[in-house]
Amino acid sequence: MSTTASTTASTTAGTTTAGTTTAATAGTASAGATEDARREAELSAYEALTRQPRRELRALTELAAVVTRVPMATINLITATEQHQVAAHGFDASICSREDSMCAAILHETEPVVLVDARLDPRFEHNPFVTGELGDVRFYAAHQLVTPEGVAIGTLCVFDTEPRVLDDHQRLSLQTLADRIVDVLELDRRTRQLTATLARMRRVQRELERSNEELAAFAGQVSHDLRNPLTAVGMALALLREELEEAGPENDAVGQASWLATRALSATNRMRELVDELLDYARIGGDLRRTEVDLGEVVAEVLADLEGPLAHAEVSVGALPTLHADRTQLRALLQNLVANAAKFVPEGATPVVDVSATRLDGRWRVEVADRGIGVAEADAERVFEPLTRVDTRVEGSGIGLATCKRVVNAHGGEIGLQPRDGGGTVVWFELPDGSAD
Repeated sequence: MSTTASTTASTTAGTTTAGTTTAATAGTASAGATEDARREAELSAYEALTRQPRRELRALTELAAVVTRVPMATINLITATEQHQVAAHGFDASICSREDSMCAAILHETEPVVLVDARLDPRFEHNPFVTGELGDVRFYAAHQLVTPEGVAIGTLCVFDTEPRVLDDHQRLSLQTLADRIVDVLELDRRTRQLTATLARMRRVQRELERSNEELAAFAGQVSHDLRNPLTAVGMALALLREELEEAGPENDAVGQASWLATRALSATNRMRELVDELLDYARIGGDLRRTEVDLGEVVAEVLADLEGPLAHAEVSVGALPTLHADRTQLRALLQNLVANAAKFVPEGATPVVDVSATRLDGRWRVEVADRGIGVAEADAERVFEPLTRVDTRVEGSGIGLATCKRVVNAHGGEIGLQPRDGGGTVVWFELPDGSAD
């Protein structure tokens, strides 16, 4: 081979080698950064660097020293830049840079590292903890602390200023203690998670108790304010019907009045039944009396009851399913939704009410849509809270949508509202497939 060819080949080979080395270095750096990020996430979850060390960790560190008969032991947790000694025996715990850490150098090892004399190991012959700059470590043994997710977060380390040898029993004991340290950290994390969950459950329970107390008080008030007047109206209509029937059916005007009285009495009785059962529901949590309920029939009854408010409304009703549900409560739900759709409209506007249903994956979705004044996005959840009125221009108690939510929740469903394209609101509720045929 000529000198020129040889030089060219050497240069090409050198370039290729350099390129390969650069790519390998970049890949290693990327993998290291990823591992550091996983380690930081695990350490953050354990809160091991921000909380006082548990006495169990100190006890395990002392036990490691006793079992191995080595004067010094520590638990080292390694971050991207530092080594933290969170528990120590035989010396004062401290923090050092990751560059100086002996344990950081063996963190990626898959097996424990046991060195009779660290000065003889190329990895540590220039380490400041070996050379005398920061320490005089001779004997060194470390076992990685590996989390259940497979992330090495640090080590259980024992060391001495004199060379030593560990027997097989001592090596196995060191491994066992390292595993128990991870168990302690995991137990501490799970305990904190469970404590936080219990605290949230207690808050929810207190809120439910408060809501139940409010509902019970409200039910008592409604019982007094609605039941007695309804009874009086029903008795008056019954007497009126008797008087009209006695006047004779030959008079067309009397016959028409008798028919109207009968219809009004029927509506009053249904309303009294509705109030009684809804009050029971508010008091005792709503025991459901499930039957096969034809929503089409229920909506027809609702439209008949709301004939006055809907006199000038444009109402459309699509095909509706038959549900296995509590008829009285679904009727209350739909009566509230339809009444709201007709009530909350701009002054002078014609109410528009559209009722439809759609079969979704494992559930039915029923929608009651209007062209009314709408609900602000900020109030979309608040309107379902008891006694909440977001628009005081329209009369109401603020209990209607809260009752709707209780009915839907009792059936294992969900309820919500959203803006309607072109203006207005769509209030929807979904019932799981087990509630529908």
